[in-house]
Amino acid sequence: MSLIKSISGIRGTIGGTTSDNLTPVDIIAFASAYGSWVKDNVKKGTNKIVVGRDARLSGDMVSNLVMQTLVALGFKVVNIGLATTPTTEIAVTEEHADGGIIITASHNPKQWNALKLLNTKGEFLNAAEGNDVLARAEKGQFTYADIDSIGCIENNDTYNAKHIEKVLALPLVDVEAIKKANFTVAIDCVNSVGGLILPEFLQKLGVKNILQLNCEATGHFAHTPEPIPENLVETAAAIKNNNVNVGFVVDPDVDRLAIINEDGTMFGEEYTLVSVADYVLQHTPGNTVSNLSSTRALADVTKKYGQSYNAAAVGEVNVVTKMKETNAVIGGEGNGGVIYPEIHYGRDALVGIALFLSLLAKSGKKCSELRKTFPNYVISKNKIQLTPETNVDAILANVAERYKNEKVNTIDGVKIDFANGWVHLRKSNTEPIIRIYAESATLEAANDLANQIITEIQR
Repeated sequence: MSLIKSISGIRGTIGGTTSDNLTPVDIIAFASAYGSWVKDNVKKGTNKIVVGRDARLSGDMVSNLVMQTLVALGFKVVNIGLATTPTTEIAVTEEHADGGIIITASHNPKQWNALKLLNTKGEFLNAAEGNDVLARAEKGQFTYADIDSIGCIENNDTYNAKHIEKVLALPLVDVEAIKKANFTVAIDCVNSVGGLILPEFLQKLGVKNILQLNCEATGHFAHTPEPIPENLVETAAAIKNNNVNVGFVVDPDVDRLAIINEDGTMFGEEYTLVSVADYVLQHTPGNTVSNLSSTRALADVTKKYGQSYNAAAVGEVNVVTKMKETNAVIGGEGNGGVIYPEIHYGRDALVGIALFLSLLAKSGKKCSELRKTFPNYVISKNKIQLTPETNVDAILANVAERYKNEKVNTIDGVKIDFANGWVHLRKSNTEPIIRIYAESATLEAANDLANQIITEIQR
């Protein structure tokens, strides 16, 4: 069992002993730390915090603990209930709230849950803010409201509809083109909150034929919830066997989007952002951003339109920061996370679906044919186990020095860009491991690049 504390929140397994798992004691302490941070740092004065959650089995228990803790601190809690992560982010700004908490462990299995923390802009806390919350939780000394100042809970179930309307209002979302294409679309919502919003969303996009897979928001995940190929074998087969034009798979909190072609093959999670960016850049000149471990294809597509691509350290907050610095019109992460600032600075699968369907409808191509129009790369994911005594930072520094004549980026580990691909090395914060991602035109070539670096490290 585990409890992981980071700048973005607290994540752990339900049950077990305090400080080692996500127990009620840990939930209350962390919610108290966040609430005290808001009181000391947010000056908007609304004294309001939004809380939303995915459908996992522990969600009701965790959300009640969180909300009542915030009430004890004197906050008005806007409880939007079962809602996606991007829906909750939008609700924070719509409510002019001082912050928000999303109760979701994202793609983790059912025994996990988490508290993800938002600032007053509906964006994740930065490193300094997150570390402040962690320090407060560690100290464990909080001042709660007196009887005349305790807060309250207001239930608000309108934000799914508001989220849908905001996406439909985007100028690049072409409902008429989607309707005219008469698509049959499959969705796999892994029995979480996607099942509450995506069917209605697709209908309003003009999709009449919807194959709903795992769309009951029971929290009993139908398969391992991370939307990667090995977890989607049955979903792919259903798409192939039911004359579906395109399939969309989301994770439990609907901020990641995987696409499956009409023939049951994977469009490629890395290519969710690439395809959407291509569509956006066709109509909106501007820069793009992804993290260092994402495919080179985004840079290729960006250069095709004469624009600039920039890489950020891994982590959504880092991508968002770089997007703001460079005025990017589109960005995100290679795990299927699309960030479109036209609506908000957060990964949003609804935005990804709407823009992709607009692209697919206007292209006149099959989904698999559209995929072939993009540069093809393959990523190999590896790791090397080290002893606890190993100086990982020294190893990374040595690798950077060894390849100094190549294009080297050290903002997040070490990334080396070669003519035929790249390798990205990142150390684990919890164990003596170096994660090694490599990309090239084929899996064999990517593995060769990774093995070259692994041999260097071992030597």
